[in-house]
Amino acid sequence: MSRATTTDTRASAPHAADSHDLIRVHGARENNLKDVSIEIPKRRLTVFTGVSGSGKSSLVFDTIAAESQRMINETYSAFVQGFMPTLARPEVDVLEGLTTAIIVDQQRMGADPRSTVGTATDANAMLRILFSRLGDPHIGPPSAYSFNTASVRASGAITVERGAKKTVKATFNRTGGMCTRCEGRGTVSDIDLTQLYDDSRSIAEGAFTIPGWKSDSFWTVRTYAESGLLDPDKPIRDFTEQEMRDFLYREPTKVKVEGVNLTYEGLIPKIQKSMLSKDKEGMQPHIRAFVDRAVTFTACPECDGTRLSEGARSSKIGGISIADACAMQISDLAEWVRGLDEPSLAPLLTTLRQTLDSFVEIGLGYLSPDRPAGTLSGGEAQRVKMIRHLGSSLTDVTYVFDEPTAGLHPHDVQRMNNLLLRLRDKGNTVLVVEHKPEVIAVADHVVDLGPGAGTEGGTVCFEGTVEGLRAGDTLTGRHLDDRASVKETVRKPTDALEIRGATANNLRDVDVDIPLGVLAVVTGVAGSGKSSLVHGSLPAGEDVVSIDQSPIRGSRRSNPATYTGLLDPVRKAFAKANGVKPALFSANSEGACPACNGAGVVYTDLAMMAGVATTCEDCEGKRFQASVLEYHLGGRDISEVLALPVSEARDFFGGGEARTPAAHRILDRLADVGLGYLTLGQPLTTLSGGERQRLKLATHMSEKGGVYVLDEPTTGLHLADVEQLLGLLDRLVDAGKSVIVVEHHQAVMAHADWIVDLGPGAGHDGGRIVFEGTPADLVAARSTLTGEHLAAYVGA
Repeated sequence: MSRATTTDTRASAPHAADSHDLIRVHGARENNLKDVSIEIPKRRLTVFTGVSGSGKSSLVFDTIAAESQRMINETYSAFVQGFMPTLARPEVDVLEGLTTAIIVDQQRMGADPRSTVGTATDANAMLRILFSRLGDPHIGPPSAYSFNTASVRASGAITVERGAKKTVKATFNRTGGMCTRCEGRGTVSDIDLTQLYDDSRSIAEGAFTIPGWKSDSFWTVRTYAESGLLDPDKPIRDFTEQEMRDFLYREPTKVKVEGVNLTYEGLIPKIQKSMLSKDKEGMQPHIRAFVDRAVTFTACPECDGTRLSEGARSSKIGGISIADACAMQISDLAEWVRGLDEPSLAPLLTTLRQTLDSFVEIGLGYLSPDRPAGTLSGGEAQRVKMIRHLGSSLTDVTYVFDEPTAGLHPHDVQRMNNLLLRLRDKGNTVLVVEHKPEVIAVADHVVDLGPGAGTEGGTVCFEGTVEGLRAGDTLTGRHLDDRASVKETVRKPTDALEIRGATANNLRDVDVDIPLGVLAVVTGVAGSGKSSLVHGSLPAGEDVVSIDQSPIRGSRRSNPATYTGLLDPVRKAFAKANGVKPALFSANSEGACPACNGAGVVYTDLAMMAGVATTCEDCEGKRFQASVLEYHLGGRDISEVLALPVSEARDFFGGGEARTPAAHRILDRLADVGLGYLTLGQPLTTLSGGERQRLKLATHMSEKGGVYVLDEPTTGLHLADVEQLLGLLDRLVDAGKSVIVVEHHQAVMAHADWIVDLGPGAGHDGGRIVFEGTPADLVAARSTLTGEHLAAYVGA
């Protein structure tokens, strides 16, 4: 009896393993975090909020998720770690209770021309197996249906070393599905030769009009001029047929120029290799503008843009080829797959159905598998990455999301909330960085960072329940129930931008007049055709300044001063004041500290272990030579100027000895978009998504254009920052500009002068104009999904 009592007592005591219910963070100092200590409950949905730049991503991604990833990588052998990205230990004293972190961020998918939604999610791989088993006629293994696999044939003699050596003849065949004309890209390019050179001039007279091809360039122009194959003094239009062939198409040939061995190559293959084979998004703006002018892309005439060979297109299941299947909207493809009944392929069909159903469930049923991955928005890319986690059997995992509702219509936000709660209910810890009140409302636990941004942020202002946040006196708590009201009076348009017969992507012969001289908002559910209408159908003209969602590029050497062009007038002002060259005041040029090459830190690579970055001892992190820091402007040296926040720099360059109007204008624009707290020399790699978007907006505001087109400018913005953005849009319109905004945020809709609503659904259920008029009329009619949600938002 006493033994039984002892057993019962032990059973009722909590198990030691059950005590690890918290993720404990102590002394986090990553980026702008100020010794943050926090406890996050496991197996709950925790939302991190706060103004853009307050330290949310630094805490969630750069501290918790990064350390989890680093510790998992350390479980592999040193050999395997050599092939993996090396991660430094975050600046934190203690991290306890971590579990495996799965990071689902908003990084755009690679814009490789051969990457599609189908290849990125394995849907294409399963379709290829399906057609290789059921396709009629049978043309080969799954690779025969792949547009990334070329057909290969080879024959010859091979030596077999088995017993006595003997040479035998062998042939080798591999059937691929790649279209030979476009090489699996779906488009062919045609180069406009008039954009490459002026045929009335000779090479010696500077005939080339390609960016960067100067007449004294040794590797390009002089190779053509002094190759001996062409007459450099003859106008290009007078070249003989042989000279023209050598000039444009000659295969790589070794030539001697001034005693140096160089490779001569025809102009067209040279341009294709040097410019057209690169990712367009990664090009410098002037190179991208040249490529846009010089190259036209058309659907491949041989495969009709399907990327597939004739053989792959001829093999069908029930009259449907793999090209037809990949062109279907995913919701329709799911129905087609559901109609296939083949017991021998039951496991494959089940997995394929689950994958396609996950697309529909997550609100991406309007995509097609052949949609290029590079054309997805940040929000769409993030949801595509979520698909592989939806049906996962893993539990006790930490899922980390970066604004999962980005690009979602209010109608779809509830669906996303349900998915986050489902992941939590399976026993996972879900950490979400988010601004939307609808997502904050379903959180079990809220962490509010702030109180401001940059150096004014980095502390935990509130930790607790949503009700506690509402009652608390934090910036987020005060703005949580903010509701914009519909304008009583709207501006009158000065003109209209006519769009006629728009058919880009899913648009159905749309005719619409977008009013000019006002704030016009284009809205509708995700996939309804908004971006297709605004970016794909607007009449091209120099008067239109388009600011899309493509991420800004920049290394750790780039900063707001270099990105916005602010450093140019600043360097010239320093040079003029001190009577020296402007290049001395660039950390990427002559003024750079020789020890760290202007980086401010010295990186030590430790092979498979995380590299170590130590502050440069010579310049003490200032990035410049000591002699350069002796030159002053307005009592400050160049490193002190780069350490100034935008707001202080604006006053510094606004008057007195340092008065520089060109710099002051750029700083005004940065302050206008709410970036007054950023320091001029802060590396771009440390900026949050919302800060990068606004930095790009500030840069484009200097362009001379009458029509500004903005694509979801509220992405990454805190509720309090949305008010500032609306004020900026108003100032643009009041200055005589026309502003067209693609947006889901109800505050922007309510503030608009005119709304164009697309729908009623997504994909082939959308592409039509379902409402045109003022926000007040939309709220009164409630005839569309947008109207219903806007009416609920303004409390009508």
